[in-house]
Amino acid sequence: MNRQVTVVSHPAVAHRLSELRDERTGRDRFRVLMAEVSMFLAYEALGDLRISTASIQTPVGTAQGSTIAEEVLVVPILRAGLGMVPGVERVAPDCEVAHLGMKRDENTLDAVCYLDGLPADLARRRVLVCDPMLATGGSLVQACALIERRGASDIIAVCLVASEPGLNAFSAGMPGVKVVCAAVDQALDHRGYIIPGLGDAGDRLFGPPGDGLASGSTAARSSTRE
Repeated sequence: MNRQVTVVSHPAVAHRLSELRDERTGRDRFRVLMAEVSMFLAYEALGDLRISTASIQTPVGTAQGSTIAEEVLVVPILRAGLGMVPGVERVAPDCEVAHLGMKRDENTLDAVCYLDGLPADLARRRVLVCDPMLATGGSLVQACALIERRGASDIIAVCLVASEPGLNAFSAGMPGVKVVCAAVDQALDHRGYIIPGLGDAGDRLFGPPGDGLASGSTAARSSTRE
């Protein structure tokens, strides 16, 4: 396995991932499972956060306690990345959240940013990019490149499922960014969906986009295919 990639294979994660993959899993349960798996992944991704110590008075004495002494910015790639945020927030209290919307240009097949909610300066921040499905890797490469241009030097991509081709492409495009995921699947289909994957994560979280979204429906589905 690529040293840049950490696969969290804990039995509790594997159990939940199996339920996420199951096409019979309903929307409400899918949301709960995504948040829970994301919490485990964030726990692994943020294991080296800086801390500060302080004395805490307990009911029976004094203890040395620890508090996180590092700013964490969570960047969900819309729309499916939103389902990962609640789990990450349980691990990184007081984190900030900034949204990124990425879509694929149907002519060039390149990823294009249609919503940029990032702060102007990301220096000295730990950035967790949440994208449930690392399929071709295009959107995630573009997102991390944009974050780097804002000054971030400590970026971690957190994904539920990654594809082997997508990981290879991402590692080539973003060699300094670590990936933490729950599973690596071997292939993509002709639409760029991970096989066996878990389907369209955005649709399974929120339902299919309505007809009124027009071109936005492509954007709404992008994080599953990219």
